[in-house]
Amino acid sequence: MIKKYPIYRCVNDRYVQILINVTVCICMLSVLSACTSSSIYLNKQFNPPVYFGQHVVQPGDTLYRIAWRYGRQLEELAKANNIAPPYVIVPGQKINLEKGKLRNRKSSATHQAAVTKSSNVTKRKESVSESKSVTEDKKYNNFKNIKWKWPHIGPIIAKYNSPSSENMNGLAKGIPNKGIDISGQVGDPIVAAADGEVVYAGNGLLGYGNLVIINHSEHYLSAYAHNRKILVSEGQKIKIGQIIAEMGSSESQKIKLHFEIRKDGQPVDPLLYLPKRN
Repeated sequence: MIKKYPIYRCVNDRYVQILINVTVCICMLSVLSACTSSSIYLNKQFNPPVYFGQHVVQPGDTLYRIAWRYGRQLEELAKANNIAPPYVIVPGQKINLEKGKLRNRKSSATHQAAVTKSSNVTKRKESVSESKSVTEDKKYNNFKNIKWKWPHIGPIIAKYNSPSSENMNGLAKGIPNKGIDISGQVGDPIVAAADGEVVYAGNGLLGYGNLVIINHSEHYLSAYAHNRKILVSEGQKIKIGQIIAEMGSSESQKIKLHFEIRKDGQPVDPLLYLPKRN
């Protein structure tokens, strides 16, 4: 004799199975999110060391946490800042992230004098190029297996290594620019210069304002400073040309994008990587 089940039992069993599946999915997402937030900074491919700027200590910060956040070794960062064990720091203290800055301060001054002298020779040439009207960039430049694009199409108002006209990163005026400055309007879209992954999105580095840093490879990073608003989050995969921020003037006297390319932690001239403009 065939045993029959009431129809309501079949319906209930179906809903129970759906509920179980949904619960399992939620649990898996929770576990994955927890893993991303806690372990992502330990991945050197995601979190390459940052060797520029200064971090202003916030309440609750520890030197270990700061070193971990910027992909640095605790002892190395402590030594660079003359902080002895047990590594006590206080809110408002500035932690220098520059590589070899303390021992190269004298050579930097010599370099600055050389840059100032050479800038006088090329001043007329630069002023002509900087006064060019905005040109739309439709091309890419493939350099070192990375396809590069202009992060904004505005005119360049300060070139690489030119003496800065305002305080930057807590340093005095006249320090050589470590990137290029591009002017525009408040709210203009800032786009990623190449494919990569967001390794920093915040305002913890003194002098950079709202800053986005994208890792493109084992050797290359790009940085986008002084934004009004950041539109991406850390750990997010980014495509070339994708909007990542809005132009602004955070921690700057001018509305501009300060754009840097870093190779192995050291600044390089972005104009050697970006496509030539018409």
